[in-house]
Amino acid sequence: MDLKEILKYKKIAVVGASRDPSKWAHIVPRYLKEKGYRVVPVNPTASEVLGERAYPTLLDIPEDIDIVQVFRPTEEVPRIAEEVLARKRTRGDVKVLWLQLGITAPEEVKRRLEREGIVVVENMCMMETHMRLFGG
Repeated sequence: MDLKEILKYKKIAVVGASRDPSKWAHIVPRYLKEKGYRVVPVNPTASEVLGERAYPTLLDIPEDIDIVQVFRPTEEVPRIAEEVLARKRTRGDVKVLWLQLGITAPEEVKRRLEREGIVVVENMCMMETHMRLFGG
């Protein structure tokens, strides 16, 4: 699946979404929201981010999600991937795990996700990619 096809999905759970407007974990989701995406923040220490209700974990989100975007350290990716796999098995909704710039997944984690039909994009900024492909 190419990046243009991935970016046609419109429901994004943002793991690590920040309330701090100076952080990329706030800037990128805000940009995506402004471009018409449904942004669902995942942050266990916030009740709201970008005017949207925040959830403690991916598994707490009641609505369907297409993309899980990650703004957490690489060390946390295996745990987040487990939540993605659990959602895929119980709800069948997550199609893409997008790891922001500087974040990667261990090879075994990528293989497990891909076996379940989940596309993995790593070390890439969704905002920059959107701007490049669709002209910000």
